[in-house]
Amino acid sequence: MDIDIIEKSIIKKYRKEIWVRFIKALKEFKLVNDGDKIAVCVSGGKDSFMLAKCMQELKRHGQINFELVYMCMNPGYNQDNFNLILENAKKLNIDLHVFNTDIFNIVEKQEGSPCYLCARMRRGHLYAEAQKLGCNKIALGHHFDDVIETIMMSLLYAADYKTMLPKLHSDNFENMELIRPLYYVHEEDIKRWVKSNELTFINCACRFTETMCNTDGCGESGSKRSEMKRLIKELKKTNKSVDHNIMKSTFNVNLNTLVGYTKDKEYINYLDDYDAK
Repeated sequence: MDIDIIEKSIIKKYRKEIWVRFIKALKEFKLVNDGDKIAVCVSGGKDSFMLAKCMQELKRHGQINFELVYMCMNPGYNQDNFNLILENAKKLNIDLHVFNTDIFNIVEKQEGSPCYLCARMRRGHLYAEAQKLGCNKIALGHHFDDVIETIMMSLLYAADYKTMLPKLHSDNFENMELIRPLYYVHEEDIKRWVKSNELTFINCACRFTETMCNTDGCGESGSKRSEMKRLIKELKKTNKSVDHNIMKSTFNVNLNTLVGYTKDKEYINYLDDYDAK
């Protein structure tokens, strides 16, 4: 597929589903500002490449004066997956800054699921490399579905109520910020963009998932996130607004109706000032 057709499809064919929602998140949460230097983190999957192309279009046609770096960390991908990432970057006219880490070798030695450790290590390396390049922000490809699935996993498996924020300051890297410009873009629309442009991206290239796929069918199908995808899909059969309602719930939390909540690491129970009210 010609690169011009692929790029135009973002702002024309999928304008309502992708471009408008991308711009909405940027404006609503003030994700990109004049003077920013943003490292767009390209993992090699459909979401991160979608983000890279949206940010590239914003740079070309937007009114904001900012810089971009397209950053790809190789945590130990097998050669076929890494080659596919490089091929897609060339096909999509994305000039990747590649750096290597040994994360997969480290986390595969851990007992049980290494996902939490892997995610923390990857995030730390991305911040560090972006800071070396003079960036003040990293952009990740988390989309609408990632957000609502995270809410549901937190509620059902961690017994708390948390979400992915559209932006947040780093606790460990001074003056660094994380942004999620695809916050309102739905995964299904990204898949449709990929299919219509005849593109192929890596799915999950971690060694742990590869091992699970070889031993019991596929680790992804048994993950908690996939379970949430199936649950939300099932709920939408009787209420088409379920996914939007889950997202909107994070904007409409009524603290007066909660038994307890945490603010700035301080736990507050509703009985603390019950009589005073």
